[in-house]
Amino acid sequence: MDTDLIRLVSRAEGLLDRLEALLPAPPAAIDWQMSLAARWQALAGNRRALVAIDHPQRLDPDDLQGIDRAKMALDRNTRQFLAGAPANDALLWGSRGTGKSSLVKALLTRYAAAGLRLIEVDKDHLVDLPDISAATGALPYRFIVFCDDLSFGSDEPAYKALKVALDGSLSGGRDNLLIYATSNRRHLLPEYQEENAPTRHVGEEIHFSEAVEEKIALSERFGLWLAFHPFDQDRYLGIVQHWLAQLGCHAGPAHWREEALRWALVRGSRSGRSAYQFARDYAGRLALGESS
Repeated sequence: MDTDLIRLVSRAEGLLDRLEALLPAPPAAIDWQMSLAARWQALAGNRRALVAIDHPQRLDPDDLQGIDRAKMALDRNTRQFLAGAPANDALLWGSRGTGKSSLVKALLTRYAAAGLRLIEVDKDHLVDLPDISAATGALPYRFIVFCDDLSFGSDEPAYKALKVALDGSLSGGRDNLLIYATSNRRHLLPEYQEENAPTRHVGEEIHFSEAVEEKIALSERFGLWLAFHPFDQDRYLGIVQHWLAQLGCHAGPAHWREEALRWALVRGSRSGRSAYQFARDYAGRLALGESS
């Protein structure tokens, strides 16, 4: 080998050694017996890895009120998954603050002892799903890959990666991993009126335009769809009462009903989140002796 080339290679290797010394050490391997959840996280040097979440949020499924049908369906699907039986990837879609992400997190509280583990993934990192699958495939646990508040532009790389994963190359080949996603949009992509113009009727059949078909295609790859709709007034007030009791305030609705309704009106939302936030505010004011 040419002497100059040898010298150049040697200098390059020395430079790489110095650069590697400046990079932070890779995260320690996760002890899944102790860690119940992790996040697929960007690291220095354009690397990504699973990083343990030391104190994952613990939610009691019984505290999630007003979503019994969705709660039962997702719980059953998760039990099938834990039992090694066939189960579906799930899309939880609908109004903000109605308990979609809380329901997924609550599953961890209920089933961690049965081997369930949770991996949070940002939508921009969905292109790494094959790497996540490879990192967990040999482990004796059942993993839910959880992507919160999911939506796309049709040209995003993660959109195509998720389509491939849901088609079976990920979950179909790995029986210890499912994808649960939440979104405010049923079809995950923005929809426009002009896209419906080419849609046509042939006899009794509807032939959607290609743009509409493309937007429907991704959400249809989730085997389980669960809808979360805005709460009516009685359901909202019932959730407020539940949280007030949990916070040690057992006053009847006559004491707080009008305040709770004003709280929801100001926020433009009768949701579980609004009910929880009002209950914390009201109970906190009572603790200070300030009832209004």
